[in-house]
Parts: sequence; C-alpha cells; structure tokens
Amino acid sequence: MSDRLQPPRITRILPDSIAAEIGFEVGDRLVSINGEKPRDLIDYRFLIADEVLELVVLDKDDRLHEVEIEKDYDEDLGLEFETALFDGLIQCNNRCPFCFIDQQPPGKRESLYFKDDDYRLSFLYGSYLTLTNLSQREWDRIERLRLSPLYVSVHATNPTVRSRLLKNPRAGQILEQLAWFQARQLQIHAQVVVCPDLNDGDVLQETLQDLVQFYPGDIPTVTSVAIVPVGLTRFRPDQDELRPVTPADATGVIERVQSLQGEFLDRFGTRFAWLADEWFLIAGQDLPPASLYEDYPQLENGVGSIRSFLAEFEALSPTLPPQISPDRHLTWVVGNVVAKAFQPIQARLNQIQGLQVDLVGIASRYWGQDLTVTGLVTGQDLLETLSDRPCGEAILLPSVMLKHGETCFLDDRTVADLEQQLQVPVLICEGVSGLIRQIVGN
Repeated sequence: MSDRLQPPRITRILPDSIAAEIGFEVGDRLVSINGEKPRDLIDYRFLIADEVLELVVLDKDDRLHEVEIEKDYDEDLGLEFETALFDGLIQCNNRCPFCFIDQQPPGKRESLYFKDDDYRLSFLYGSYLTLTNLSQREWDRIERLRLSPLYVSVHATNPTVRSRLLKNPRAGQILEQLAWFQARQLQIHAQVVVCPDLNDGDVLQETLQDLVQFYPGDIPTVTSVAIVPVGLTRFRPDQDELRPVTPADATGVIERVQSLQGEFLDRFGTRFAWLADEWFLIAGQDLPPASLYEDYPQLENGVGSIRSFLAEFEALSPTLPPQISPDRHLTWVVGNVVAKAFQPIQARLNQIQGLQVDLVGIASRYWGQDLTVTGLVTGQDLLETLSDRPCGEAILLPSVMLKHGETCFLDDRTVADLEQQLQVPVLICEGVSGLIRQIVGN
C-alpha cells in the first residue's frame, strides 16, 4: 500500500486556525510531519498532537516549504483534506451476493463501484468491514493505535454459513477474530444482514447467542448488534440464492429477536441486539417506543432512526408558529417504506395556518423495489413520480438521498437536473431541524 501513498491535498483551511495564520492555501499538499509521512487521517491526527511540529509542504507550484510550528498539545491545525486515506482504500475481496456495490447498473461514476473493506473508515466514520481483508500489518496497527470501536459485518458466526454468505473461506474465522479483540480489550459494534433462508431462523439465533458471549466484562467486546433486512435491486447477479424479505419473514425475525432481547435484558441489563426500523415497516407493525432503544447504539444503521426523528420533531413542535404568511404549498418526498410513519408530522405541520405540506412516499422503479427507504430514492424516481403532479412552490428533499456533501443522487442525477426538469426549487433538509427551518424559517 505504501507505493500508493500520496501527500494529501488540502481542501479547506478553517478560519482563525493555526493553518490560516501561517498562510496555508487550498491545493497545498502535506508531505510529512516531524519526518513521518502520514498514511491517513488517523496518522495525521496522531502526529499533530505534539507541541512542536516540523512540516514539509508542497505548494500548488510544486515548491517544497519547511514550516515549524509551536502550539499547545492536541491543538488542531485547522486543515481538511480531499480524502481520509492518503494511500488508497483497502479493497474488498469478498463476493457477497447482497453487496450493494454489485447490485448497481454499469456506467455510473467510478466512486460508486469502489468496494472497500477498510478498518480506517470503520474507525473514523462507522462504516462496516468484514475483517477478512486485513493483513498482519493492519492487525498490528489496530492493536498499537488501539483503534476502537470498529464496526464489523458479522452476518453469521457459523463458519460454514458465513463463508457461504461472503464467498470467502477466510470468513469462517470470525469467532477467533472476536476473541482477538476481547484479549486486547478493544470493542466492536456488529451488524447482521439477514438473508431469508440463509442466515435467519436458527442460524440468526445461534449468531446472536454467540455474539452476546462477548458482551460480559468491564469492557464489553461486542457492545451492540444491528439486525438489518437484506436490500435487493433488479441489477443483482442472477442465481444469487437471495429473495426479498416478505412481511411473514419480518414478523418471524421480530418475534425471535424480541424474545432474545428479553433474555439478554434479564441476563446482562441490555437488549444488546437491535432490529432495524425496516423490519416493523415491512411487517406492518408499529415501531417500538423510544424507551426500548436504550441509548440508540445503532442509530446510524437505521435502528430507531424513525422513532428518534419523531421524538425530535415532537420536542421541537412547540416552537412551530400558529400561522405563516404568505401562504406556502410544499411537497415533502420520502421513501414509501417510511411515509406512513411520518404522517403525524405532516398532520402537525398542516395545522399551521397558511401552510400545506404534501407527503409523497416513493418506491424506486430505478432499483426495482416495491418498498424503498429514503436514502435509496434516486433522481430518476423523483422525476417519474413528481413530473405529473403539482408540487407547490418547492420540494422538500431529505439530505440522505444525496451523496454526503454533494448534490448528486445514487443514479448520478443532480438536484440541478431535478429543478430544471420539474421547474420547481428543491430545498435540502438536514434532519428535523433542517426540515422545520426550510418550512417555516425557524
């Protein structure tokens, strides 16, 4: 990997920071810190913690500069970079049939086809990895830098089943790998993507009972598990053994996991294993109350995210105005799997005099899905659904539909494309507060 190491390009300098005061510029590249070339953002953060720094910087004209800095210990420099990994991604060599990367059509932007299995992205951003692609050098680095917690896609603890799911014989080592974390008092959050007839039923029960054995102790090794239904698209490979989750499947998984949650709560004081919201929506059941999610340990994995959204809106609803002027008519679009759950929010917003919010739940024809979460709705889906209906003066668009920090959908269409073809402004909403702010300006 060292042959791919490139000096990271600076893309932003925070105002009033050390870097701004010294005169760093966007486009400069950081070559070394105290003689060390950082591999990634982890190295960078570790190296800049010192009080005295000697930096080598390559400017936009390819001239080298040496910069000496004295600062407080752990004080940040105020630099942001083009990427968190300066030596390239650790590529995934598994061939999981449910991998979303392999369920996309050809011809899209190159970044959509990167299959990473990188522990650094797991540590920095909470992305999931399988542990099957780590060299001994990386295992040693995890231990030396104590990179914890990591987020691990387990799927099954049975060696034969996990190897079958990942199409990788090394996948069967998962229990030994979890014991490695336990011996070093390092922690993980786990994920199980349930594929009907493959790792549900008794296999799922065995997996959760195996994983909970790594919970007891002063420092739990496996701190939580998210159980997520497999998501399939019409672009997936033929003969992949997979089928969509049915309402009957969802009901069965809910009953089994909730029974185990009660057992775990009695034994360990935590429910430990958590069902993604989609299970309840697919089964046509009400979401659990907020109290059952404890401290929302798997919120980013869709576990309790709808309940959390509803609770946050309820907390902010007293700040809503009784009326607005001038009158506004807006269209709020979400995935159809969550539309029913958000109807109480729509009803409360429409109590504001002068405001009309239409809630539109969208299924993705692009992916070939009957039930679609909001984050998978594409620009094409929005155009097909909204082109023949009045949208009012603007469309309210959840930010989860877009690539982080950009205005691009998963099908490479952009917000600008949407606005141009629908002739309606699009307002991006970041969470509950963003939704309210776009509607009423609070």
